[in-house]
Amino acid sequence: MLVGYARVSTVQQDTALQRAAFMRAGVRKVVEEKRSGGGSRPLLEALLGKLKPGDVVVVYKIDRLARSLVDLLRILQRITDAGAQFRSLTEPLETATPVGRMMLQLLGAFAEFERALIRERCCAGLYAAMARGVAVGRRPRVQRADVVELRGRGLKMREVAELLGCSAGTVSKIWHGQRVADRRAGAPGATPAIS
Repeated sequence: MLVGYARVSTVQQDTALQRAAFMRAGVRKVVEEKRSGGGSRPLLEALLGKLKPGDVVVVYKIDRLARSLVDLLRILQRITDAGAQFRSLTEPLETATPVGRMMLQLLGAFAEFERALIRERCCAGLYAAMARGVAVGRRPRVQRADVVELRGRGLKMREVAELLGCSAGTVSKIWHGQRVADRRAGAPGATPAIS
């Protein structure tokens, strides 16, 4: 039996393209999952657990099945152990022959390499933005000026945290970070941090 596995990373994305390709290929049973490929995929695990000899797991593209070469090899081993086979619709890949298995592993390695390059470029872009002074990440709930003002009045970290609705650890990080910045800048009156 042909069993399709369609996956998209977020709930907002749609599997319509994958479903249409499965219909054209004669795949009638399709398991659809809306989860990131890096996390747990319970529907894929259930599918792999129910495979019988002669079944063929079909995907639209190999990256819909696995996010790393290690993950791909693990999944392929489970398919093989069940006596089933694997086929990708957009890449000429299948596990019925030794050449097909080799090509599948090579493509998995290239897909993992491509994801690593994308991640590297994203990180480089973030660091470049931070170097230009662009604020990256979510806005802090607690403003540094509020912590400095309240600590300047003589309030303890715990008291400042209660007033600002955050943890004492957050106040401590902000306070000690400000004191270090003041010392580096040579601000007048910059004294060692008070606990």
